[in-house]
Amino acid sequence: MCGIIGYIGDKPANQVIFEGLMRLEYRGYDSAGIAVLDQGKIVLAKDVGKLRNLRELLLTNFPSISSQGIGHTRWATHGRPSTFNAHPHGDCMATLMVAHNGIIENYMKLKHSLQSAGHIFKSETDSEVLAHLIESHYKGNIEDAVLKALAQVEGAYAIVVLHRDHSDRLVCARKESPLIVGLGKGENFIASDVTAIMQHTRRVVFIENLECAIVKRDRVDFFDLAGKPLERKSSLIDWNPIAAEKGGFSHFMLKEIYEQPQVIRNTIGGRTQEEDGKIFLTELGLTGPDIFRTQRIVMVACGTAYYAACVGKYLIEQLVRIPVECDLASEFRYRQPVVDRNTLVVAISQSGETADTLAAVREAKLRGAKVLGIVNAKESTLTREVDGLVYIHAGPEIGVASTKAYIAMLTAQVLLALLLGKIRGTLKPEFVQETIRELKILPQRIEQLLSNTAPIRALAEKFKDARHFLFLGRGINFPTAMEGALKLKEISYIHAEAYAAGEMKHGPIALIDKDLPVMAIATNQSVYDKLVSNIKEVQARSGTVIAVACESNCDIKNVADYVIAIPDCPEILTPILSVVPLQLFAYFVADLRGLDVDQPRNLAKSVTVE
Repeated sequence: MCGIIGYIGDKPANQVIFEGLMRLEYRGYDSAGIAVLDQGKIVLAKDVGKLRNLRELLLTNFPSISSQGIGHTRWATHGRPSTFNAHPHGDCMATLMVAHNGIIENYMKLKHSLQSAGHIFKSETDSEVLAHLIESHYKGNIEDAVLKALAQVEGAYAIVVLHRDHSDRLVCARKESPLIVGLGKGENFIASDVTAIMQHTRRVVFIENLECAIVKRDRVDFFDLAGKPLERKSSLIDWNPIAAEKGGFSHFMLKEIYEQPQVIRNTIGGRTQEEDGKIFLTELGLTGPDIFRTQRIVMVACGTAYYAACVGKYLIEQLVRIPVECDLASEFRYRQPVVDRNTLVVAISQSGETADTLAAVREAKLRGAKVLGIVNAKESTLTREVDGLVYIHAGPEIGVASTKAYIAMLTAQVLLALLLGKIRGTLKPEFVQETIRELKILPQRIEQLLSNTAPIRALAEKFKDARHFLFLGRGINFPTAMEGALKLKEISYIHAEAYAAGEMKHGPIALIDKDLPVMAIATNQSVYDKLVSNIKEVQARSGTVIAVACESNCDIKNVADYVIAIPDCPEILTPILSVVPLQLFAYFVADLRGLDVDQPRNLAKSVTVE
C-alpha cells in the first residue's frame, strides 16, 4: 500500500525521492507527493494518479536543487483520492511536512480538539492530524514535538517529518507499520521498503516497533518513544530487486499472509469509535429507509470472495436477523433470480473486474434491487456500477491465490453487520463496543500465530505427498473449511474437498481410511461438541485428523492426531483467525513440492471473462 521515502545528503532530493517512489509503485497507490526544503522554504508538489503526473509537476514547477526532502505514495483510506488528500501533509503555516503510513484511530477526537484550538485543516485524512499535533507541541525542538504528538496518538504509523527550521535533519518513527533507515556516505535515507533505496545503499537499520530516529547527513541517532537513546546495528541487504519487492520473503503469497495483521488495521482504521460503539462506513450509499426496507440480502461472488460471502451470511443472519442467500455470480446471472426493491444485493470482489460478478450486479439492478459492493481495487468497474461501497483496503495482492484480500473481506463484513445491527436495533451497544475492541486486538493475535509457523511447516512436510484431503467445518467455520480446501487445491494441486461436518455421514464418510487426512476446524463455538463427534467418526474409520483449535482447549489433543493451536477469540471472529493456519499449510505444502506458489497453473488473478 502506501510508500514513504526521505532523503538528506548532497544529491538533488527531488530526483532521489522520485526514483524511490517509482520503485514503490508495485505496492499500489492513487496519489503521490514530494516536499523538499529549499533555501529556508518548504516546496511541495502533489497530484493524483500515476507518478508521471507528478513528474510533469516537478519538471515545470519544481526547480528546487534541495538536498533534503520526503515523498509518499498514497492508497486512500480516509478521504477520496485527491490532491488535497495526497501526502505529505503540512501544518497551518507550512512550517513542517509529514508523510504517514498507517491509521490514526483516534483522529476524529484529536481533530476536533485541534480545530477548537484554531487549527485549520485542508484534507479529509487522518494523517493531517499528525502535522497539526506536532505544530501544537513545537517549541524549537522538532524531535521533542514529534514524541509529544505521538504520545497522544492511538493506532499504527510510520512517519517521517521535515521542518523548515531544521535543515540538518529528518525525524522518523514507527508503530506497527514498517520503516527503515538506509546508511550512506554523507547521505542517509528513510523508507517504508528496502526497494526504494537499494540503488543507493544496502546498509540499513530496521527501526523496531515504538522507536524513532533523527536522521542527519553524517549520522543517525535512535531513541525509544520516551526519548531514551538506543544503540542499533546495521544490516547488509543482499536481496536482488525482485526479492526486495517481496520484502525478503520467498514468495509474494507468504509476504501477503504476513501483511494480514496490518490489513485488518487498515480495514478497521477510522471506521470505529469504540467508546461509543459507532461504525463509520461513509461510502455505504444506503439511506436509513433503504436499510429498513430490506427484507432479504443476496450475496454474489466467485471463488475466494464467495467463501467470504458465506461467512457474511452467518454474520448478518446472526447479528442483523435478515435472511441472507449466497449465490455464485456465474449462477445468479443466468437463473432469473427473484430480487426486487426490497432486496439488497451485496457483490464481493477483490479486483472489481470479475466478469460474472459484474454481470450479476447488472442483472440485480435491472430487477430493481439496491447493490452494495465490497471491493479492494479502487476505481475498478464494480465501484462505478454499484449504489454503495465498502472498500476493504487490502492493498495490491500479487499472489494469485488470495489471502489478505479474503481476511479484509471478512473484516469489512463484520463492520457491515455491526452497522446494520445497530441501525435495525438488533444489537446492544455493549456488544458492538466489545466486538470493536476484539477486532482491534485481532491483528496482535494473528501476529502471535505468525511468530511460530514451524509446527505448521512440519505438518506440511508430513502430508505434502497426500493425494486427497478432506476439510470439515460447522457453523460459521464451514466456509473456512471451504476456503482452506480451495487454497490447497489452487497452489499444491492436491485434490481437496470441504464438507459441513454434519453432512459427512451422508456420503463422504465412505472415503475415509488411513490414507485420507482430514483437516477439522474445531474452534470454540456453539457447535464444538457436534464437531468433536464428527472427528470421532473419522477416527473410528482409521482416518488421520488435524484439528485447528483454540489454545485454551486442552481436551482436543485427546480426539485429534495433530493440533494447530490458535489464540482464543469470540466465535464470530474465528473465521478471520482460523483461516491463517490453513493458508500457511497450503503455502508450505506447495513450496515443499517445488511448485510455483505465486502463479499456479491455469489460474489468473482477475477473471475478466466468463
